[in-house]
Amino acid sequence: MSIKITGTGSFIPSRIEKNEDFYNHEFLNADGSSINSSNEVIVDKFKAITGIQERRYIKPELLNSDIAFYASEKAIEDANIDKETLDYIIVAHNYGDVKHNTEQSDTVPSIASRVKHLLKIKNPKCVGYDLLFGCPGWIEGVIQAKAFIASGLAKRCLVVGSETLSRVVDKHDRDSMIYSDGAGAVIVEESDEDGGIITHDSATFALDEAHFIYFGETNHPDITDQRRYIKMYGRKIYEFALTNVPVALKSCLEKSGHAVTDVKKILIHQANEKMDEAIVKRFYKLHNMDMPEGVMPMTINTLGNSSVATVPTLYDMILKGQLEGQNINKGDIIIFASVGAGMNINAIVYKY
Repeated sequence: MSIKITGTGSFIPSRIEKNEDFYNHEFLNADGSSINSSNEVIVDKFKAITGIQERRYIKPELLNSDIAFYASEKAIEDANIDKETLDYIIVAHNYGDVKHNTEQSDTVPSIASRVKHLLKIKNPKCVGYDLLFGCPGWIEGVIQAKAFIASGLAKRCLVVGSETLSRVVDKHDRDSMIYSDGAGAVIVEESDEDGGIITHDSATFALDEAHFIYFGETNHPDITDQRRYIKMYGRKIYEFALTNVPVALKSCLEKSGHAVTDVKKILIHQANEKMDEAIVKRFYKLHNMDMPEGVMPMTINTLGNSSVATVPTLYDMILKGQLEGQNINKGDIIIFASVGAGMNINAIVYKY
């Protein structure tokens, strides 16, 4: 028996926010002081570092649970299964449902319960719960689904990564340009076919690194409301990722029994184009190799960083032929990998 992803789906918001749309923002330093550069220069530097040209935001009437539901519907249809046969619905997110122009996150009931409600699943034995694990949440959800199935506690799980970061960004913070909205979902189930999840690995670094990504006040000193926004220490995250993620990928691959030359694709969390490229280059350097061309598909340039949604969305787009020049073929060895708030790292070696 293998444990495989048998269906995929994603929701990519229709609203496009281009870099030029930030020219009229008032960007400030973390201490509230002015930045001695024009917004055009700030945005150009941002694009050079992150690779982001535009990102996607949901419409005002939508919620995180809505787009998680849309992606789930597509995954269920793609897998050609009866939704009533799902044993678990695992939804990875970080900020719940945040309504447009409101300050409070809504997490009761859970997003998973809301998704189950929207799917109109009647079976009470289909258990829904949320997973808070930073950007690596969707991969960790797949790892948990695999554990349920391998132990005999489940046969079929829906795993969703969904986030609406546009609702929790500080418009006075340059880092707000990184974040976007989106959702990706997969069906994980036991199969008689070859392949599936070969091995996986996870780690949490929290002694010194726990608060590299956090909720903090706006950069604007004259705004006195109690609202909090997503914040990060970008340089610390960059250094942490380059030090730890390549080693974690190497360890996970070694456990799989496959050689680095077997790897056809690395689907890494779309956090920052230069950081992701540096991580993968270091991974191959640990094997005394140069990074192969085309091994690291990217969507961040047009979709931005949608946290838990980036990896499942990327995977779905490749399988559906929506990413030019990228494909995954039967028997291919691929690696799913992510790093994010916690600070958490995880990876899966998978045979398609």
